[in-house]
Amino acid sequence: MLKILHIAVENFAGVPYSYVQMHRAMGDKSLLVTFYKTAQQFPEELSLDFKIQRNFCAKFWRQIKVAQNIKSIDKKEKTYPFYFEPKNFLESLFFDLRESFRRKKILEFIEKHQLYEYDIIHYDGGMDFFRDSHIAKQWKIDGKKIVCAYYGSDLRSRGLMRELDRISDLNITSEYDHLQMHPDIHYIFYPYNADELPPRIPNESSKIRIIHSPTNRIYKGTNLILKVIKQLKRERNFEFILLEGVPRSKVLKIKATCDICIDQVGGKMGGTGYGKSGLESLALGIPTITNMTEEYQKFLPENSFVVANNEKELKEKLIELIDSRNLREEIGKKSKEWVKKYHSYESVNAQLIKLYKEHGIL
Repeated sequence: MLKILHIAVENFAGVPYSYVQMHRAMGDKSLLVTFYKTAQQFPEELSLDFKIQRNFCAKFWRQIKVAQNIKSIDKKEKTYPFYFEPKNFLESLFFDLRESFRRKKILEFIEKHQLYEYDIIHYDGGMDFFRDSHIAKQWKIDGKKIVCAYYGSDLRSRGLMRELDRISDLNITSEYDHLQMHPDIHYIFYPYNADELPPRIPNESSKIRIIHSPTNRIYKGTNLILKVIKQLKRERNFEFILLEGVPRSKVLKIKATCDICIDQVGGKMGGTGYGKSGLESLALGIPTITNMTEEYQKFLPENSFVVANNEKELKEKLIELIDSRNLREEIGKKSKEWVKKYHSYESVNAQLIKLYKEHGIL
């Protein structure tokens, strides 16, 4: 039996917890530890429950940081891989003081829950408890194996944590563009159990229901999507549902009544392809629209996504789906089959074990 510990800043879209569930379903011991509790109410296990500012000023500051990153990418100023560094003295001082205040609580937490008993440590998001990764470095000396898993903006905007990257035995990602951002990283489908979804409720209304549920408008291209929806309202009869800041359980119940899902189109910093939200839609048998490069489409075997990379393509694809119930049903059936084949616990665990063996973890 393997003993696998997952450490994450937070339970990003529920993906770290999905790994834990997969390990347990395969007969291994696993646990998820987070620094912050997620605002989207995904499942929690052990959490340090540090407080994160979500007030107007904090959100405004984060938006400025995102805008700066987008600007640097648009100007092609950013080269990969790059490493996280505080932008100035004040930011460095802030991080130093924060870690000093947290140190005692972190060390007591590790001891209380005996986290050192695990043999394989997954750092989901590539972050140790401390910026200098001294907990991870000590565990490495003790013979533990280190795995870094990257999910999104951790590589695109924050960068690698230098010391953790240096000692990592294996780096994995479920984001295709990350393959160009790290010299030694491996793609893996993330695990998903479709049994957690509510039953699909057929839409008996004459109006097609289209849903979009962004966690971040900039990342998902929501403004572009809203523009196309406004144009299309003049030509077609449908209901558009925009869900923001809604608990995940409610999102899934509403999504189960919909006919078409728009995941992301033309967003900034969100990469291309799909995330947990898009995967849920596919598993429900709902045609799902997302942006995806031609290379990524070829990379994903047999995928059933409806691809739209710009305003014109989004409008065209929506019209096709709205006008054809047969097309929606055909894509929906293929979508459910694809999720089961590539994202099931059995399939993903086999991928992961293979990588463990190739990198000396087993």
